[in-house]
Amino acid sequence: MTTVALTVSTVKPLGDRVFVKVHEAEEKTTGGILLPDTAKEKPQVGEVVAVGSGKRNDDGSRQTMEVQIGDKVLYSKYAGTDIKLGSEEYVLLSEKDILATLA
Repeated sequence: MTTVALTVSTVKPLGDRVFVKVHEAEEKTTGGILLPDTAKEKPQVGEVVAVGSGKRNDDGSRQTMEVQIGDKVLYSKYAGTDIKLGSEEYVLLSEKDILATLA
């Protein structure tokens, strides 16, 4: 999957899209073995930094989003579009690709 590099200051998702800051992948195993970059799995946990206005219903009204800015979420492994802003990594995905919110 390709990563899109952007040089903008803000990103506003449209519709039912969610902009998530990706949490760093684990550097070592539970046994203490350091993992090289090639062995790290793609992270599936992140923090919501922006949400769209919601999916449009058949009558034209907007459905409210189930996630809010600041929520920590678990999302599908290969969902969305990877985006790099400066040194930070984000993923832009549809709300349906979010599996759970984490407490």
